[in-house]
Amino acid sequence: MTGDPDGMLSWDESVFRDESVFEVDYVPETFKHRESQLESLKYALRPAVRGSRPLNTVIRGPPGTGKTTAVQKLFGELGVEAPNVRTVRVNCQVDSTRYAVFSRLFQSVFDYEPPSSGVSFKKLFEQVSDRLVEEDEVLIVALDDVNYLFYENEASDTMYSLLRAHETHAGARIGVVVVSSDLSLSVMDELDSRVQSVFRPEDIYFPPYDAPEIVDILRERVERGFHEGVLSAPELDRVAELTADSGDLRVGIDLLRRAGLNAEMRGSRTISEDDIEEAYERSKYVHLARSLRELTDSERALVRVVAEHGGEQAGDVYDVFHEETDLGYTRYSEIVKKLEQLGVLETEYADVEGRGRSRSLSLAYEPEAVLDRLE
Repeated sequence: MTGDPDGMLSWDESVFRDESVFEVDYVPETFKHRESQLESLKYALRPAVRGSRPLNTVIRGPPGTGKTTAVQKLFGELGVEAPNVRTVRVNCQVDSTRYAVFSRLFQSVFDYEPPSSGVSFKKLFEQVSDRLVEEDEVLIVALDDVNYLFYENEASDTMYSLLRAHETHAGARIGVVVVSSDLSLSVMDELDSRVQSVFRPEDIYFPPYDAPEIVDILRERVERGFHEGVLSAPELDRVAELTADSGDLRVGIDLLRRAGLNAEMRGSRTISEDDIEEAYERSKYVHLARSLRELTDSERALVRVVAEHGGEQAGDVYDVFHEETDLGYTRYSEIVKKLEQLGVLETEYADVEGRGRSRSLSLAYEPEAVLDRLE
């Protein structure tokens, strides 16, 4: 990168060589420190290449440990090397019902979306299964963030339909990969017995990256994404340290991008420690922002109410929530449970004089940070 010798960017210059390297859905050419997990997933999927149903698989691990990237990488390879295998990754944070999952499968199989209304689940299911049989294709479905299906009590019905397709449509071959970032969720234990009996998955665990691994992965992103000399070794170490503290590699990747943008805003050709510290104040909320982004209007309404009434008794919070949304207590309780499982809300039980044992609700983050991301 050429430019002002004093280190200032000219109008047509950028610190970025390739800014897409810092996008959340970027799939790196080399996927470091997950070799054993990739081999385990390849082992499970390999039967599909031979025309058989693949082994069902559960992929577990904290957020930002490479689970989705592993699925995307192997699905990409199958798309090139195995024309008889169709792969579909479903983001269950977005498609959190059985109907929504099968609508996504329909779109993949037929290359257009099904009608928004008037088509029953049975019809969707039959059309997808029939096309797979006609084309002699094996379908591998990755239910990414499957925990959202559990939060909505849709997981067992969804997986039952996928796993039993061959019984109603002879020749249908479907394998299921479920990906969960909720370590408190035991997928097998939470499924209906009718699903447990046919699922019998391989289990692949993605542990958190350790400090040297984080440095190694971020260094490769820096080399691909920034021009030479933009980020020095001490600054990279600081990014890695903040990433390790958060426990989520996505925080570090987002932090690099924001720090680069901060440097550009100053007109600088190098990233300073101040650029990094300022960027971290936003990047540390990557997981929160992602969780809030896909909430329904009623769920967002409850988050806003708790932000304004944090620490109050659950019944008092419900009164305000009901006044704003007109929803009943049952739905309110369901939303509280989901937000608690997502790590957005925290509940605390205490003995209250005259009321027995009572529950109070509060946010797991600073209210200002939550409200800022609800806008």
